[in-house]
Amino acid sequence: MIKKIHLVLIFLAVLSHTTFAQRTFTISGYVREKGSQEQLIGVNVYVPSSTFGTSSNNYGFYSITLPANDAATLVFSFVGYERIEKTFVLNKNIEINIELASANQLNEVVVSSKRQEERVSESVEMSKIDVPINQIKKIPAFMGEKDVLKVLQLMPGVQKGSEGQSGIYVRGGGPDQNLIILDDAVVYNASHLFGFFSVFNGDALKSVELTKGGFPARFGGRLSSVIEMNMKEGNKEKLHGEGGIGLISSRLTLEGPIKTKKQKTTKSSFIVSARRTYLDVVAAPLVKASQRDAIEKTKGGYYFYDLNAKMNYDFGQKDKLYLSGYFGKDKFSTNTVSPESNSSNGLNWGNETATLRWNHLYSQKLFGNLSLIYSRYRFNISSVVNSLDLNTNTNSTYNLDYQSGIRDYAIKYDFDFFPAPKHALKFGIQSTFHRFTPSAVVLQDSDISRFENRIDNIDVVESGIYAEDVWQATSRLKMNAGLRISNYQVSGASYVRPEPRLAAAYKLKSDLAFKASYALMNQYVHLLTNTGIGLPTDLWVPTTDRVAPQQSQQVAAGFAKDFDKKGLTLTIEGYYKKMNNLINYKEGASFLLVNDPTSNNRVRWEDNVTIGQGWSYGAEFLLQKKVGKFSGWAGYTLSWTKWQFDELNFGKEFFPRYDRRNDISLVGIYDIKPNITVSAVWVFGTGNALTVPLSRYNGYSNFNTRFGANNAINNTSTPVSPLFAGRAVQEYGEKNTFRAEPYHRLDLGIQFSKKKRRHERTWEISIYNAYNRKNPFFYQLNTKVDANNQIINILQRYSIFPVIPSFSYNFKF
Repeated sequence: MIKKIHLVLIFLAVLSHTTFAQRTFTISGYVREKGSQEQLIGVNVYVPSSTFGTSSNNYGFYSITLPANDAATLVFSFVGYERIEKTFVLNKNIEINIELASANQLNEVVVSSKRQEERVSESVEMSKIDVPINQIKKIPAFMGEKDVLKVLQLMPGVQKGSEGQSGIYVRGGGPDQNLIILDDAVVYNASHLFGFFSVFNGDALKSVELTKGGFPARFGGRLSSVIEMNMKEGNKEKLHGEGGIGLISSRLTLEGPIKTKKQKTTKSSFIVSARRTYLDVVAAPLVKASQRDAIEKTKGGYYFYDLNAKMNYDFGQKDKLYLSGYFGKDKFSTNTVSPESNSSNGLNWGNETATLRWNHLYSQKLFGNLSLIYSRYRFNISSVVNSLDLNTNTNSTYNLDYQSGIRDYAIKYDFDFFPAPKHALKFGIQSTFHRFTPSAVVLQDSDISRFENRIDNIDVVESGIYAEDVWQATSRLKMNAGLRISNYQVSGASYVRPEPRLAAAYKLKSDLAFKASYALMNQYVHLLTNTGIGLPTDLWVPTTDRVAPQQSQQVAAGFAKDFDKKGLTLTIEGYYKKMNNLINYKEGASFLLVNDPTSNNRVRWEDNVTIGQGWSYGAEFLLQKKVGKFSGWAGYTLSWTKWQFDELNFGKEFFPRYDRRNDISLVGIYDIKPNITVSAVWVFGTGNALTVPLSRYNGYSNFNTRFGANNAINNTSTPVSPLFAGRAVQEYGEKNTFRAEPYHRLDLGIQFSKKKRRHERTWEISIYNAYNRKNPFFYQLNTKVDANNQIINILQRYSIFPVIPSFSYNFKF
């Protein structure tokens, strides 16, 4: 099959060559970073004062076809790098490989009116944001941990979860509706420390792009956003390293060439990046000291680690091979010992990914990439309790083990094809073999010898084929039209869904464009959660014969404006999104999926869910500056999100937890001197929509009615006297009708750097929540006694993070 595809592609390349050979020629090559030979993504390649232009793909390859010219000029520009112009005689096909020097390699950085990157008014893409890694590293961070996902939370249209959480909610969608890709591999749970940090180590990343609307046809499988991250390939010229020591973790990255003595040029390189927290080491002595004289002693701890690794081999201009992987794990455990019992409890979860990719250049106009992908996410909860009854001197044991996870094997083949000056095509095919383990519970104690409630593994196949064309229709109109057809196969059901995509940009002026887009998306995997804060116990489940795939339709329109002299870009967008077949737990349902341990009836997870729909609409504003002594952005979001489930909230519409009317973020980075940088972040958000008790009262019931005279458990006919038991009962109204207090905080940071010939050291001091705002984490109904000695109910707010200073030391060599 692959051979047939190759023949068809070669035929297309030859056909396009014969069609345009008499009047056009093709310039192609790779764009790399000078000093490391890293291939650069998204470098803009264009002809000045014309509509001809393209950009380098994820592997640094570009191709542009132009009319014959005795003095053709190409410009290569990329944010944070020098701008290069090449003039040449274009009377044949040419290969031109370019090396761009980064800003920190130049003796002097000059900010001029010449564009340093493709302007937003000239790009057909909308609802897309990329943040330079250098900016991410300069922004003040929680406990000094630089976090890619937390930076994305500062963008308009992206809302954070609870205080400190790394989960993101894009244009009304849930955390499962974000397609998070690391080197083509899907990452299902992107959080460390119960969601307070993400799993992505910025030292290993080369690029981060967020797409929240106007999705190109090459992306599918999620409703709300695509977060695409690419790892570095590794320095091909010299050994390089960097790392850091922070309050809770340390990290180290090494990269360099792999070269034998016989090789004249370096063809291979590697990068390895590791990070580990030492909370378990720091906290253990504190716990031991606090329990020195206690009868009951508790041991335990928590740690996480992650490891990124990548190797590549360059076979020449036409073939390149890449092997990359990510491995991470979180582990939390406690062990309590007392004279009467001892218990051991644990919770651990982790991700594994691996990607093998082969690039092949079929011709100057046709580039192909074949990927073999592995991804796995799993978590486990365990509890063992051994107790001793001192009266009878008998032992009893309780054992609980709960597991769940998802495993993927995938293959995909993507192509970039440049048939003509005004067309750039992408097309490809992908197939993923999912294996879901929704729930496996093993329970054993003294009364139940062994109980096992296991949902059988569910194997499904999800496939997609796509094609898209970026077409310069006129000098003012540029379009990206595409179609994706997805197919999903599961036992008892098959789904085939077409997904049309369209984005267009019309230039009103040389620096102003009107943009619009439409995208239909399908999602075949679902995340069940009843925690609201993105804990690893959230459950990944597949589409089945009883639960249809989620679907969304989104339209967006807006304006994009460039301010060349000031280096600013401005985008204003409005959007409307309709979501169908959303799933949620029924009232009272649990991820454990256990009803009666003594029953032989199995429980399907579909029995615990309800199907609903959602709407999200709003407007977003982003003013951004990526280069210069002062950089940063200002973002504002005005939005509404509503859900409706027949079996929740009496069938009425309600606002989900993370519906926020207003969201503001201000980010500023200022280089006072080459070795001193200050930064600040201020955020404001309307409070979350919550369900809280309206009142509380004491309820009483006859406890002995459960064990009456004829009850088999009582086993007696003697009349039983009434025994009344009372307990506090809380009364709730409609779902999420309470608004938490607004969330806002200020973060500050300063970095001091010292450079030598081959070494660089950076000391960073940051302050999280500088003015000590007590932002709400959760609310609880409590009681207190007033001045008249009356008991009254109060709704009490709880906060977790006061002002938190942190210090970190970073180094490069």
